[in-house]
Amino acid sequence: MSMQNRPRQRQEDASLATQLTCFLIGGAVGAVVALMFAPKSGRELRGDIADVTRKGVDGARETAGQLGTKAGEYYEVSRERAGEFYAAAADKATELAGAAREAAARRGEHLSAAVEAGKRAYSEEKRRTESTMLEPAPTYPADDRS
Repeated sequence: MSMQNRPRQRQEDASLATQLTCFLIGGAVGAVVALMFAPKSGRELRGDIADVTRKGVDGARETAGQLGTKAGEYYEVSRERAGEFYAAAADKATELAGAAREAAARRGEHLSAAVEAGKRAYSEEKRRTESTMLEPAPTYPADDRS
């Protein structure tokens, strides 16, 4: 189907839907008018209308009850799954937090060890430098040629 025919197809679909809706409304109005002009007494006609209305209401309630039951079931299943997802996410977050704490502790230990090693190296170098400074300077024999 080409791009030019699509708007026409949509118009035809909309027109068909409108015609079908008008047909159904006309049928309902015709049924009500037929009931009103039927050769029954007013009391019988009102009773028939009440019965039809009662049946319609009962059917609607039954359908709503079934839908409500299904909706309740879907709600419960959704709630359970959401709880499962939440629990899984909380477990994973706890696991990741523990791993991060362990990694930070290891890095902290490495950093502490490096700082201590640096302090020891500094102290040793300072001691070595001080010990060489405390030694008397070497004396060389003076040349008596003067």
